[in-house]
Amino acid sequence: MAQNPPPPPPQFPSPEELKSKITEFMKQNFGDHVSVATIAEPESAVAEEDEKPEKTEHEQFEFHLLPRDIKAHLDRFVIKQEEAKKVLAIAVCDHYNHANYLRRLEKEDPERAQEIEYIKQNVILVGPTGVGKTYLIKHIADLIKVPFVKADATKFSETGYVGGDVEDLVRELVHKADGDVTLAQFGIIYIDEIDKIASAGNLIGRDVSGRGVQTTLLKLMEETEVPVRSMNDLQAQLQAAFEFQRRGKARRDTINTRHILFVVSGAFEKLKEQVARRVRHGQIGFSAQPVQVMDNELFQHVTTQDFIEYGFEPEFIGRLPVRVVCEELDANDLFDIMKYSEGSLLRQYERAFRAYGIEISFEDEALRLLAESAAKEKTGARGLLTVFEKLFRDYKYYLAGSGLSQLRVTAALVREPRRVLDRLMAEGHKLEAQMLEAGARQFAEKFSSDHALEFVFDDGAVRRLVERAQAERMTMGDLCAHLFKDYQFGLDLIKKNTGQTRFIINAEAVNAPDKFLSELVVQSYYPAAAAQKA
Repeated sequence: MAQNPPPPPPQFPSPEELKSKITEFMKQNFGDHVSVATIAEPESAVAEEDEKPEKTEHEQFEFHLLPRDIKAHLDRFVIKQEEAKKVLAIAVCDHYNHANYLRRLEKEDPERAQEIEYIKQNVILVGPTGVGKTYLIKHIADLIKVPFVKADATKFSETGYVGGDVEDLVRELVHKADGDVTLAQFGIIYIDEIDKIASAGNLIGRDVSGRGVQTTLLKLMEETEVPVRSMNDLQAQLQAAFEFQRRGKARRDTINTRHILFVVSGAFEKLKEQVARRVRHGQIGFSAQPVQVMDNELFQHVTTQDFIEYGFEPEFIGRLPVRVVCEELDANDLFDIMKYSEGSLLRQYERAFRAYGIEISFEDEALRLLAESAAKEKTGARGLLTVFEKLFRDYKYYLAGSGLSQLRVTAALVREPRRVLDRLMAEGHKLEAQMLEAGARQFAEKFSSDHALEFVFDDGAVRRLVERAQAERMTMGDLCAHLFKDYQFGLDLIKKNTGQTRFIINAEAVNAPDKFLSELVVQSYYPAAAAQKA
């Protein structure tokens, strides 16, 4: 007896059917608050993608800078941190020069290129908050034109799927490179608060998660292949399914981390105490005073063993051969940052006040006082923003639209901001009144010109218009247009009845414009009665 042939395999569902099934499943399990979005590629886009030529050599990343070129660029934006800038400049040049060499060698002798051993110049930055650690790395990436991704290590130790989260940093480089995987493979990944994932014997939870993050980062910092599409990204997996349906295969793009530069940083509060204690025991004459912050003198005594005792795996800290400290900023450094850095906070406040029609300028003595206040915040350059925001909050609120066009920040303003603001508000109120008076007279002149009438505000009307404009926060043009919107018709009617062409507008007209106009119109019809009443 002949057996029936097996049924054909079910046809892969269309994107619409797949989306419908997934949406139904999500709603059944998670309620109506979940939705699924998909992006279907048009056939033409798929065809074009298949036909794309490989990148030519001249489109690939190139590096031709010297260490002093990088340091000179950093000097424009970062004040102090001379040793950190120098060490970073050398590390970056060594890293990317090796990448250039290896790429040339791969073309000439691929086998020899595979045999070349190289210890990547990954960096660990030690320093308190607000001293410019992120700023240094970001401006290096901007200079050499590679994608830059920043994350906090604490994010990874608080999640359940450590590996996927860490790999997402590599995928984010592709996003920052606008989908250019080749360029992404030369990017820079910066991870802050790395000291927070150090293993701690008395904190079992952090010990486990921190060690997991270290292990995953270890693989990325060495060399590994990371899929461009995450297994946890539903949309990416749907996209792969659609590609498979159309082409019979899905792209298997991966990112090689061989030439990605990793920089990690942290405050390492306990490290400085740990090293200082050892140095005091080993060196006669070393300061017995409490160590406030890690500096370059103390950092010279930091060893790999210190980092291991701090809670890092030996293999992990071994992948970070370049180690540098960013020193704490004092009041003089903060003054220099405001005065000379191209990224100075002063530029931000100049733009903010200019948006309100006010040109702000700063005296050096005032900047000194602001720097001293910011230094007391103990948050580095971030303290400047705290001090500025507190000082200028009311100035932005009360002076915007006041008529004031110049604001000179003096030492007196910094010492007594309320008293100076009250004076400036009074001046601004007076200036605003003058501008509004001029606006009222301009309205009257334009009304007269447009309608062949002589339309005049007396002094009482001008004063009342100014009062109303200030109280109701209206421009004089808008206020007059609203109050006297019917006056063209009414005054033309009076002119027709009596021949009158000159009209004096008083405060009563400002208070009750319709009543004032009605009475004038009635008088034009009954001039004798109006004269008798008068």
